[in-house]
Amino acid sequence: METGQLFTWEALSTVGGASLATYLFVQITKGLIDRFAKWIPTDLYAATVAFVILLLAQLAQEADGTDWRVYVLAFLNGLLVWAMAGKIHNIALNPPGKKGKKLNGNLH
Repeated sequence: METGQLFTWEALSTVGGASLATYLFVQITKGLIDRFAKWIPTDLYAATVAFVILLLAQLAQEADGTDWRVYVLAFLNGLLVWAMAGKIHNIALNPPGKKGKKLNGNLH
């Protein structure tokens, strides 16, 4: 990895890199999706973004685009990345140790 480079194709092939890229991309673009395609749920949009990021990362690393297995793995890994990106979002909204957090209806 070159110094000073934050995202590389190799990094986007990892769960951490793809999750962060998915989270950032969805956060930046979901307002447009909500405005112009209200019928697309954010979860479906995020899962699709994760799939595309992983697929592009694999193809950029010279995966065989005619091999159906590349697409299946990108889809299945995209679901994992989508779940991780959702967790990143939850932690961003409710950081650990946040005061006044509601647990079981009570403030703690």
